[in-house]
Amino acid sequence: MYKIVIIDGYTATQCDLTWEEVEELGQVTIYERTNPEDIVSRCKDADAVLTNKVIFSAEVLSQLPHLKYIGVLATGYNVVDLEEARHRGIVVTNIPAYSTQSVAQMVFAHLLNVTNRVEHYATENRVSSKGCQAQTGNQDTAAEHATTSQSRWAHSVDFCWMDTPVTELDSKTFGIIGLGNIGSAVARIAHAFGMKVIAYTSKEQSALPDYISKGSIDTVFSQSDFLSLHCPLTDDTRHIVCRDTISLMKSNAVIINTGRGPLVNEQDVADALQSGRLGAFCADVLSTEPPSPDNPILPCRNAYITPHIAWASHEARVRLIHTAAQNLAAFFAGKPVNVVS
Repeated sequence: MYKIVIIDGYTATQCDLTWEEVEELGQVTIYERTNPEDIVSRCKDADAVLTNKVIFSAEVLSQLPHLKYIGVLATGYNVVDLEEARHRGIVVTNIPAYSTQSVAQMVFAHLLNVTNRVEHYATENRVSSKGCQAQTGNQDTAAEHATTSQSRWAHSVDFCWMDTPVTELDSKTFGIIGLGNIGSAVARIAHAFGMKVIAYTSKEQSALPDYISKGSIDTVFSQSDFLSLHCPLTDDTRHIVCRDTISLMKSNAVIINTGRGPLVNEQDVADALQSGRLGAFCADVLSTEPPSPDNPILPCRNAYITPHIAWASHEARVRLIHTAAQNLAAFFAGKPVNVVS
């Protein structure tokens, strides 16, 4: 029976999914999380390992002579030293496209948060649980709540109340860097909102839908009202958002990063936000995760950071686990799929 180790399984299953599909394939040991010093001892007898963020370096792989397969529980596979894996005959697979729609949805959750500020206004005008109870209680209690309510709308002299701009998306320019599965999905949604879509991509214009215009990197930065990052992290794209490229942008432009944290020079973004050179910065990823307390973006006004959850919808995690099981079954059958090594 194959020995399978899931080395950091919690983020995929959370509290609502199981590894049942994988458990049908062999003897499975599941660890919710694993510290670096425990990797070798936990995997030393494994034929196959599933990992999300636990790193399998050359040094680690050299100590795992029985290992034949690593299934990365993500699309990106930089957690594995592929050269060393190839040298040792270890097959490495990933899970492509499982979270495309969820990540695209998060892009627009961030965008709409900036343009419409629904949570801001809903919070400002929320009736507390005490207030809800008061409405069903006596009039004195209800009156007391009315005088202590923090609802600014309730105290407005006008029929509406607002303290931030509300921006219409129609006819705005939406720039995209990278037109893979997620970038293309984001482009379709931007087009549906009536926005002009421009993209920096290696694809030829003739290969793009007619609603996407290909542009140079300078053009995309300079013309975009909203800019969304969807390119892989390489030596060429590391810190693609930096002081120089931000200087090309409109001063009220919004950058959205759901790709990779190091695509952004965070200090340069923080400086731009503080000086008013950038309208807003939205991200679901940071250069170090969890973020360090001294991350310069975190205290900035108009910085909206979510904790790497764009990929993690229930539906996406179901696809992730199902594909992980399929990848593993295909490997055991001698016909591996989604191989990156």
